[in-house]
Amino acid sequence: MSLIGVLRSGVSGMNAQSNRISTVAENIQNSSTTGYKRASTEFSSLLIADSGTGNYNSGAVETTVRRAVSEGGTINATTSKSDLAIDGNGFFVVKDPTGAPLLTRAGNFKIDATTNTYTNAAGMTLMGYSLLNGTPSTTLNGVADMVPISLAAVNSRATPTTAGSLSGKLPVDATAAGADQYSKKYSVVAYDNVGKARTVDVYLAKNNDNTWTVSLYDGAATPTPSGTAPRLPFDASGATIAPLASTTLGFNAQGQITGTGAKGSGTYTGPKSLTLTTPGGQSTTFDLSGLTQLAGDYAITGKANGQAPAAVTGTSFDADGTVYANFDDGTRLAAFKIPVATVPSADNLEPRSGNVYRPTVDSGAIQVGFANEGGRGKILSGSLEQSNVDVSTELTAMIESQSTFTANSKVFTTGNEMLDTLMSLKR
Repeated sequence: MSLIGVLRSGVSGMNAQSNRISTVAENIQNSSTTGYKRASTEFSSLLIADSGTGNYNSGAVETTVRRAVSEGGTINATTSKSDLAIDGNGFFVVKDPTGAPLLTRAGNFKIDATTNTYTNAAGMTLMGYSLLNGTPSTTLNGVADMVPISLAAVNSRATPTTAGSLSGKLPVDATAAGADQYSKKYSVVAYDNVGKARTVDVYLAKNNDNTWTVSLYDGAATPTPSGTAPRLPFDASGATIAPLASTTLGFNAQGQITGTGAKGSGTYTGPKSLTLTTPGGQSTTFDLSGLTQLAGDYAITGKANGQAPAAVTGTSFDADGTVYANFDDGTRLAAFKIPVATVPSADNLEPRSGNVYRPTVDSGAIQVGFANEGGRGKILSGSLEQSNVDVSTELTAMIESQSTFTANSKVFTTGNEMLDTLMSLKR
């Protein structure tokens, strides 16, 4: 038996317990860190081959630090919509201030006043895919095509009118309008490409053959002087102005639009929609299929899509990772989509400062997808994942390490005393 080996074994044991105490200290200090994953020290024996001669040489102990990255923490609700948590497997993709892509579970994101991007408490910028130019093509094993989630990319917008409709009841007993006259007039507001409101006038004229002619005019460009008979728009010379679009509708005995209706001595087939260039140059289709001819008075409704210019007031997050830009007119626009990244062995990720991780050979390559797909968890807005550290367990481990460290020091002290006794034999 080597007394020097006993000393080395005692030192090895103390070093191992020092490593364990270090991980315990780190866990306790990060017990309130959002998304932190606890570290633990695993021990393995390092033995010297036994010669079988009756003398035993003591070995040592080596330690390996592991992280419980795949172990989820408790998810708590917060008051901030930009606080995000992944309920299940996966990580947010972020980049550090140098631009390096990393993974994290810490979703305490806020708008950075300088960059106008979402960054968490460690200064990591949330990354995703832009939806402003259509659905992105996702790279399954890379993050190079991701962009920062930034409100700066979404400005005030105006939505032009591309579709409208007229529906409701036309009176079956209405008097037929005379030449160049109309029976009823309505107006619908449309929006051009810059969000300017444009009025489209709708003229409804009952015909002698029990059909109706629907004509659409530019409300600003074709005014009819007041105090005249209810006739279609005309210019200063008295000439009738051509409409933007016009069609004639026939109705069957039940008051529904029919494809074929009496028109003079023959038949006619009238479309149930009108496609026109609305004031401002936008192509728009007005659906007329909701019109009926029934007893009673007029009961017409009209609508058109499009919006006046609206400013961005904030964002909202869906469980599938879609980030919406909210506008002050109550509308919203799908602007970005947050991916969820996974690796085959999350516990073998390399931890980095800022509560982030980098893929390694042991963890396996990164795979990118979206929430609720391929075993990935869903994204919760207004929630944060807490640390998975149990302080009571760490304190127990601290007591165990302290006792074991003391025992190892006793081994060292005893070995040293035995070595002193051996050395004193020479005196």
